[in-house]
Amino acid sequence: MSGAKLGLTVVLAIIGVILIVLVLLQSDRSAGLGTISGAVSSDSYWSKNRKNSIEGSLSTYTKIFGTVFMALAAVINFIH
Repeated sequence: MSGAKLGLTVVLAIIGVILIVLVLLQSDRSAGLGTISGAVSSDSYWSKNRKNSIEGSLSTYTKIFGTVFMALAAVINFIH
């Protein structure tokens, strides 16, 4: 295994652990399919300002690290 591939693999493992921690830190969303029907109004203060909270930050970081994880896995796959 080349040095670059080994280094990228180590980075991938670290990002994988960070991604696992981020997913486990997120709160449960038990609303389920009931929110699709529109039976409950979601125009509350909390729903409008969720991105500014810790939960919104965790969600954003999870998306970013997930994207980086997939891209890095693809790069490692294509290195010979």
